[in-house]
Amino acid sequence: MSNLKILRAKQVKELVGYSISSIYRLSSQKQFPKPIKLGDHASGWVASEVNDWIQDRISSRNNLLEELINDKSW
Repeated sequence: MSNLKILRAKQVKELVGYSISSIYRLSSQKQFPKPIKLGDHASGWVASEVNDWIQDRISSRNNLLEELINDKSW
C-alpha cells in the first residue's frame, strides 16, 4: 500500500502561499491540482500532487534564470 497523504485547504494554503479561493480558482482553471472529495463538506488535495506542482514552479524559475544567464544579447 502506498503512503498517500491528504492535505486540507489550510495546509495547502500554508504550503503555497495562496488564499483558499485562489487555490480553488487555479484548480478550476487546471493550473493547480484538483481537490478530491472526502465527504459531503470536506475536500483535500493529494500531498504528492501539490508537492509536484511546487517543484514544477521551482523548475520553471530555474529554467528562466538559466535562459537569462545564457542570453548574451544584453
